Amino acid sequence: MTAHALSALGAGFSDEALGSQAVFRAVLQALSHPGQPVRVDHDAQVPELGHSASAAALLALLDSDCTLWLSPRLAVSNAGLWLRFHTGCQLVDAPEQARFVWVAAGDAMPPLHTLALGSDACPDQSATCVLDVDAMDANAVAPGAWRLSGPGIRDQQHLQVRGMPAGFERQWARNHAAFPRGVDMLLATATHLAGLPRTTRIPFAVEA
Repeated sequence: MTAHALSALGAGFSDEALGSQAVFRAVLQALSHPGQPVRVDHDAQVPELGHSASAAALLALLDSDCTLWLSPRLAVSNAGLWLRFHTGCQLVDAPEQARFVWVAAGDAMPPLHTLALGSDACPDQSATCVLDVDAMDANAVAPGAWRLSGPGIRDQQHLQVRGMPAGFERQWARNHAAFPRGVDMLLATATHLAGLPRTTRIPFAVEA
């Protein structure tokens, strides 16, 4: 990594410990209350490409033992260099090799069943997929909104998301059925994260 490349990278959290802890708490809150968007406040100088909330979450979650796959638009940006410099993570060429997967808005998401699903004995060895989306609304009770249910949700949680891959609900049903194996997801806008742990069900959409 050249001195010029280093000088062009944005800074991480101004206070590495406190900044990382604050964002980590936001990620935990999002996964503990599936479908409820959580604001991610941080002061990191994130890459231009990719949503800010995604970059901050990965900055808090990754370390030198973690493998990361980036979708095509992110892979040709400085996002990987930024995360590798600040976290020591290892970038991999194939999504199935990664413990973390970051997909930019507009890029194709790898099919969930092709990612690391862990095993019945070691379900924690599965992948976490961070997916940039266009918008999220947890107050939407409208056609196309999800009715999420499962651990961490009292009765049900509505969530409307713009920018999801076609046929995602079918993929998610397959992922959920693989429990305790399966992929966990973080959906991200520029400012918020919403968690979709593998235990969450998306049984049907709100009908018109």
